[in-house]
Amino acid sequence: MDYQTLTIHRDGPVEYVTLNRPDVRNAFNPTLIAELEDWARSVGSCGDLRAAVLDGAGKVFSAGADLDWMAESAGYTCDRNVEDAKRMAAMFDALDTLPVPLVGCVHGAALGGGCGLVAVCDIVVAEEHTTFGFTEVKLGLLPAVISPYAIAKIGRSAARELFLTGARFPASRAREIGLIHAVTSSEQLHPTVGGYVRELLAAGPEAARAAKQMIRQVWPLAGDRVRDVTAEAIAARRVSAEGQEGIHAFLEKRPPRWTE
Repeated sequence: MDYQTLTIHRDGPVEYVTLNRPDVRNAFNPTLIAELEDWARSVGSCGDLRAAVLDGAGKVFSAGADLDWMAESAGYTCDRNVEDAKRMAAMFDALDTLPVPLVGCVHGAALGGGCGLVAVCDIVVAEEHTTFGFTEVKLGLLPAVISPYAIAKIGRSAARELFLTGARFPASRAREIGLIHAVTSSEQLHPTVGGYVRELLAAGPEAARAAKQMIRQVWPLAGDRVRDVTAEAIAARRVSAEGQEGIHAFLEKRPPRWTE
């Protein structure tokens, strides 16, 4: 499908998705939100896809909400605003539940909803001069729709500081609190992302999808229920064709077939 606000490039089992509104710093508007959700929902039908990479065109990954969209929404009724917010929530849910690993390639700035995109990525590499911020309170607003994903990444303590102040923070702090995973120079940004992609492609395709799903299942559970879920999960992988191949490849000291 052709998109107005995204560019999609497929390279074998990896799909590269670029936010393509550089003139407005890849800010969100209704079209970008709808297209990101549409792309994310379509991934489930791509059985041969192994990983996806999300980045932004131009100087900034994403600066949050589009000013024109914000100006328009200021005149919405409460009900209209609820509908608008639910569409954005659906987009973040679609990205968060993407069946394959999602790698964020971040530079320039990730502010407001841009930080939300960072939070729903499984692995995030950021250029060392990138600025982050849950800046909504500076506008009298809240990081509400992104809060489940951000809090899951950074925890309640960091959220209390950063949600309440709206303060901007550097890549080093983003890594410290778990929002991102690696900080690089601009020259090493894409090679570092490429290194993570290679690691993902070395994993069993079904196992990687199952591991991502297991994290979502295990996170809210406790006690007997979490023990049951995790025991059933590993048992299912051990008897699966892919699991059997991985075990035998290890024992026979050869690469598994999915790396060929």
